[in-house]
Amino acid sequence: MVHSETIQPVELVRSLLKEDKREELAEFLDSMSSNEVVYLMSRLGRREQHKLLTIINPDEAADLIEDLPDAQAADIIEEMDAGNAAAIINKMKSDDRADLLTELNRKDVEAILTEMHPEEAANIRKMIEYHPGTAGGLMLTEYISYPASSTVKDAISDLRENAEKYKNYHVRYLYVVSENNHFIGVLQMQELLLARSEQKLSEIVIKEVTAVNVDTPLDKLIDLFETHNYYGFPVVDEKGQLIGVIRRKNVLEAENARTTYEHLQTQGIVGGDELRTMPVMLRSKRRLSWLSVNIILNLMAASVIAFYQDTLSSVIALAVFLPIISDMSGCTGNQAVAVSMRELSLGIIKPGETFRVWFQEIRVGLINGIVLGILIGLAAFLWKRNIYLGLVVGGALAINTLVAVSIGGTVPLILKRLKIDPALASGPILTTITDMIGFFLALAFATICLSSLC
Repeated sequence: MVHSETIQPVELVRSLLKEDKREELAEFLDSMSSNEVVYLMSRLGRREQHKLLTIINPDEAADLIEDLPDAQAADIIEEMDAGNAAAIINKMKSDDRADLLTELNRKDVEAILTEMHPEEAANIRKMIEYHPGTAGGLMLTEYISYPASSTVKDAISDLRENAEKYKNYHVRYLYVVSENNHFIGVLQMQELLLARSEQKLSEIVIKEVTAVNVDTPLDKLIDLFETHNYYGFPVVDEKGQLIGVIRRKNVLEAENARTTYEHLQTQGIVGGDELRTMPVMLRSKRRLSWLSVNIILNLMAASVIAFYQDTLSSVIALAVFLPIISDMSGCTGNQAVAVSMRELSLGIIKPGETFRVWFQEIRVGLINGIVLGILIGLAAFLWKRNIYLGLVVGGALAINTLVAVSIGGTVPLILKRLKIDPALASGPILTTITDMIGFFLALAFATICLSSLC
């Protein structure tokens, strides 16, 4: 008998797997939080992961897979037997299932779908074609709908007869449709239970309900949920037929995932996702594709210093201020990048409005550049008691701040217009140009004033 309180969870699970104790495994996994499940699966070897998912029943395996990050879940599923993978995926919620399958390559997806019921496979194929950042890609297809001609008694009888099927549905509302599945309205469970049994649903349905189109983008969905304190919205296709439900929870998760994805991209994680459970060579390749470009760009910036090495050797004090000029310019530029990225995502600006954005940024940059230039110039003067050193570093930072906000504000729009991911490319472009120009300005000014600086 294994006592869970005396050994670590990972070792306990390994022991239960070795002894094929399915019921104990299922009970132990059910007691774990989502974070604990993720930690456990990341510590098990691939064979142990596969055995765990096959020894417990498909419903329990589906719950476990839904707790994992999509990238980690996809790595595990794609190496499983297609039949076992299909059994698990078939039990997952429709939105989680779509997210997982979009992470797999097409060959693996087809192999899994071949093992599923043709009708179910057809529904899944349709769902994974929707863009993941739209209502169609985020919606749930587990909802309950009835024709408007149905009676209250019909609906209640169906709920009771299919209680087992509906127990995992989020049944706050019922949806009322026409005979050809056109969306009509919603029905609160309370209204259904309090209505007379012979009443038709068409008599008690709430018709003044906003439905969202299947192609509604994430930003629009975010706005809708910020404007309306609703649990969810029905999702309809181009014909007005009800095809799913989008919940507030789905939208918030998608917004958080997008924010994380964009942040990782700006930090050089190509693909916007990485876990240390991924293959080492894949992780190395993704990082090097960014780092190798950056080393070339940094060499270009360093070449400016090399060109003015005589000036730098004559005025050693400049070596102290060059990193400050570079860093402060980068910070101001990144602020402009962040605002442009935010406004692009919200639809406040369009890629063609480059000049308007530049004009707005240059006004802020002028004020901030003067203030920062005075501060660093004053620091240089107080340190070396040389007014020319203060003018050189202060002037270089002030001008470079203007350059940084100009690039930071406009480059994301230009890249978006060229269909290049601005989150991935804006940073290196900004850093390289501001470094080169900052170094050039400081060293060129110093060369002009060399006799007064030495």
